[in-house]
Amino acid sequence: MSKQQNRVKLTAGRVEAFTCPADKTQAFLWDTEAPALALRVTPTGRKTYVFESRLHGATLRINIGTAADWPIKKAQTEAQRLKMLVDSGQDPREIERQQQADKAAAQAAAAAQTVKAAARVLTVGEIWAAYIEQRRPFWGDLHYRDHIDKAKAGGLPSGRRGGGKQLTRPGPLAALMPLALCDLDQATIEAWAAREGKARPSSARLAWRLLTVFLTWCAQQPEYADLLSDKNPAKTKRAREALGKPKTKSDVLQREQLAAWFTAVQQIPNPVIAACLQMMLLTGARPGEVLALRWEDVNTQWKGINIRDKVEGTREIPATPYMLHLLATLPRRNEWVFSSPTSASGCLTEPNTPHTRACRAAGLDGLTLHGLRRSFASLTEWLETPAGVVAQIQGHKPSATAEKHYKVRPLELLRVHHEKIEAWILEQAGVTFDRKAEPGKLVLVAA
Repeated sequence: MSKQQNRVKLTAGRVEAFTCPADKTQAFLWDTEAPALALRVTPTGRKTYVFESRLHGATLRINIGTAADWPIKKAQTEAQRLKMLVDSGQDPREIERQQQADKAAAQAAAAAQTVKAAARVLTVGEIWAAYIEQRRPFWGDLHYRDHIDKAKAGGLPSGRRGGGKQLTRPGPLAALMPLALCDLDQATIEAWAAREGKARPSSARLAWRLLTVFLTWCAQQPEYADLLSDKNPAKTKRAREALGKPKTKSDVLQREQLAAWFTAVQQIPNPVIAACLQMMLLTGARPGEVLALRWEDVNTQWKGINIRDKVEGTREIPATPYMLHLLATLPRRNEWVFSSPTSASGCLTEPNTPHTRACRAAGLDGLTLHGLRRSFASLTEWLETPAGVVAQIQGHKPSATAEKHYKVRPLELLRVHHEKIEAWILEQAGVTFDRKAEPGKLVLVAA
């Protein structure tokens, strides 16, 4: 049956009554009012309005919608609209695709704008936390702790012995953490550097270096790069000048001061702190390395101590007689050699305050914990100890080609020199003890 023979005025009754013959896969009922409109029906009874015309010599058929969803009048209007497009040489399908693409682009742009608007309110602290989480696998424990400490808000109980109700100070970067990253410009950082450079220049310089690397990382992240007013607003001459240059530290124990220092330190009520300070001097290790010692790091059988080194990862130094006696007197509360029952971690924190009090009592004001490390290196000059030996014990990088590539000193060779250093320091301090006594039964006599 041709279109002309099967063309009627579509009505609700005719649409309802129209069916597909059993021997056909589909049947069409064409409309007289909108000649390009037809009702298509399949053997399953599904009825759909379709538009059919010719465009550029080819048949064009477009589904309009189901009879259940489209009233007849609406379907006729849509067919007439499509016919006008075809008559003008336009392909309705291409127009529809373009409209969908434009709509998708508009939605994507709106979504991007929403994300951008949300990003603009992200604070430095929020992005700092994401930065630390991403970079932590590539950092050592000390570097990770620096990022936490320099940005901490402070205001918590100090937990230090004798601290009373004192609260912890905010880290140098704490003032920048609540700011939106987009507001962190050069002027803001320069003003921050001017304040912190006066209050705590050493800590602020480290914080500034951490901040500089952080902002470089932000500039490399697509989601944060547009938030920075400058590529790296921390890298300015004014900021560097405001923080100043580190001064050479010269606090060190002289030979004639050893007796006063040992007497004062041994009178500290807390034996863990007293032992910790003495070990810092007698090993020349960094304060953090001594505090991080675990009992598993101490090998009493082979008389060695494994130090977690910030330069090489780990290094082994001799466990000299006096150090073994000191360690044998310490309580084994937990995994830490220098433990603390009041510390949240169970580990002693840097005993700056007790050491300062002891030094003041001994007339040695200004001697820092790191000054004990300098003291070890300086005192070895009296014994003309090879510089390479001292550097290996202290964990300094080799400074000469021979040291780097040719000299590998075993623990026993280090022990020969280290025991001489220890014995000489104790002799100058007037401290005697029975080297043959069982560790833990130490008898000290201050001359």
